[in-house]
This record gives sequence, structure tokens and C-alpha cells, in this order.
Amino acid sequence: MRCPADFIKSAECIMKKEKLTDGIVLGADTRATEGMVVADKNFVYCGVGNNTDMTTQLISSNLELHSLSTGRLPRVVTANRMLKQMLFRYQGYIGAALVLGGVDVTGPHLYSIYPHGSTDKLPYVTMGSGSLAAMAVFEDKYKPDMEEEEAKQLVRDAIAAGIYNDLGSGSNIDICVISKNKLDFLRPYDVANRKGDRYGRYKCEKGTTAVLTENVALLEIEVVDETVQTMDTS
Repeated sequence: MRCPADFIKSAECIMKKEKLTDGIVLGADTRATEGMVVADKNFVYCGVGNNTDMTTQLISSNLELHSLSTGRLPRVVTANRMLKQMLFRYQGYIGAALVLGGVDVTGPHLYSIYPHGSTDKLPYVTMGSGSLAAMAVFEDKYKPDMEEEEAKQLVRDAIAAGIYNDLGSGSNIDICVISKNKLDFLRPYDVANRKGDRYGRYKCEKGTTAVLTENVALLEIEVVDETVQTMDTS
């Protein structure tokens, strides 16, 4: 989803500023989970969870209406205010944990928004199940006024740390670069978990496990009545 002045990603996001005066770099892994099950290995944006998906769609529509009514592009802080007020209204019952980043007339901005409506504005933020590992990389290697390639590599390393240390994160690393003059999607920027070659044989030969007893019972079944019911498609 791309709003006029902001970029909203789902709860599995890691973000970092590119340059304090130029733009921001956003990144995310591509694994979506439903409990302990990997639901999607290569998801895009907020289309996985209904809470995040519908929340970002609603705010995107409100930003478009705001832009039409004012005749100006909305600022990132406007999107942040709309999101936090909506989530606070529902007191955490909408399970949308978001990272919001964008560039407007006042420069680049980066926010983390929690399901109960609280927000943070920081030089770098993390959100999601792999956020602790990613934050450790940011705290170790972040510095102000980074060049674009250096910032993209840092975001890549942070997300890779989340992938390697969290079962809810995995697959590819996607990156988005936002500045006043461009919007670049790098998908995939890197593949952290490449499937290796299988060298061993994992099929057991017939008879490997001994059968101790065997009993075959024949069942006599008589079909008394059989009816076919057509489906009503009107």
C-alpha cells in the first residue's frame, strides 16, 4: 500500500533512516505465521492479517480524503495521529502493530505504533517477533547521516538477525527506499534462508521396521439405498 506521503508496513517490519535530511530505508522479512504454522513464505505488505490490512486500508482512504479536502499532500505525522487515535479507541482489541515511515515537506519521519495506540518517534525502530534481534544490530551499528547503500546494508543485517533468531521470521528480505525524489522497492533485496542441497538418503527400505503381527478383516457391506442430491446454484 502506498499513501501520498507515507509508507505503511505490517507488524513484521524493521526500519531505519537513510539520512537525517534525505529519506528513510524500510525493510521486512516475508514470512507470515498463523500460530505455529507458516501461512505464507512470501507475503506482501499488510495483506496477511485482517487487523493490519483493514487498518491500513482505512487510514489510507482517510489520508486520500484529507488530501482532497485540504488540497495538499498529508504529512507523515497526520497518518500517525489517525492511526494512534483509531487504535486507542479500541483499546488494543485491534491487533495491529505497525511501523510508519515517510518523507514530507518537513523531512523524513519514522514512527512505531502499538496496538493500544501509543507511538514512538525514533531514528530507528523495530516491530514484530524478530524485533529484539534486529534492535541489537541497530544499537550496535547505527550512526547518523548514513549513506543509502550503508543504510540498506544495515537494514539487511538487522532483518537477517531477526530471521536467524526467531521462528516467526524468515524467507526473503525486502527493502524500500523513500526520499523526496524517488520510491524504490527492492524485492527481494536478499535471500537469507536459502534451501541447501540434500546429500543423504532419508527413505527407509521396505522391511526396515519389522511387522510383529498382522490381521486382515474383510467387511461385508450392503448398500441399501443410494440417492444423489444436486447442489442448488441459483
